[in-house]
Amino acid sequence: MNASIDPVEVAKFSAIAAEWWDPTGKFAPLHKFNPVRLSFIKAEAAGHFGRDMRALRPFEGLSLLDIGCGGGLLSEPMARLGFAVTGADASERNIGTAKAHADQTGLAIDYRATTAEALEAEGLAFDVVLNMEVVEHVADVTAYLGACARLVKPGGITIVATMNKTLKSLALAKIGAEYVLGWLPRGTHDWNRFIPPAELRTALEDAGLSICKTQGVSFNPLAWDWHLSSDVDVNYMVVAKR
Repeated sequence: MNASIDPVEVAKFSAIAAEWWDPTGKFAPLHKFNPVRLSFIKAEAAGHFGRDMRALRPFEGLSLLDIGCGGGLLSEPMARLGFAVTGADASERNIGTAKAHADQTGLAIDYRATTAEALEAEGLAFDVVLNMEVVEHVADVTAYLGACARLVKPGGITIVATMNKTLKSLALAKIGAEYVLGWLPRGTHDWNRFIPPAELRTALEDAGLSICKTQGVSFNPLAWDWHLSSDVDVNYMVVAKR
């Protein structure tokens, strides 16, 4: 088992793997969150690589790694946009769910039950590395981000999404989401593992990447939807390039 992998966290998500594609199940909040993540990824990749988003498959010819891909909620739309997608997850059950769903939809995605360190050991590298809501679940953040950074090709980008370690995130992302609203199963997140943006940016820079952007994401309870914002107190994304 790789140093950055936490077996307890892997087991936690493996136990609910069959529910990944149920928009009303345990991953319902992620389905609600997905559109804003997708639009951000598309815009950043199109801007960086000079691609026309009006094209049917604007990212044809580019490779993408979705590390910690879960059931494939991001891998599938990325494949439809033309990326050659590799989806990696430490959970065999998550990968089984992802493969089954991709087979049903006819998408060719290279799903692997593996780790960032193992992919790096293979000498692989990608134009885009997505690292969405994973870092708060790994045992060794520095080792994990280092391995992920080395998977980014020269001229490529990575997008890392996670949660800030603030009292606001404790109240909303942990207590509110898990215990008050019941959006997530209790115990999904450990607030002590949340990462301040400055700490994440430093780790990425130490791994040889340059920071391009830090983007906040907020939930509007009145409209009941997510949107990009300047507020990084709870959810945020960092874009970095090699």
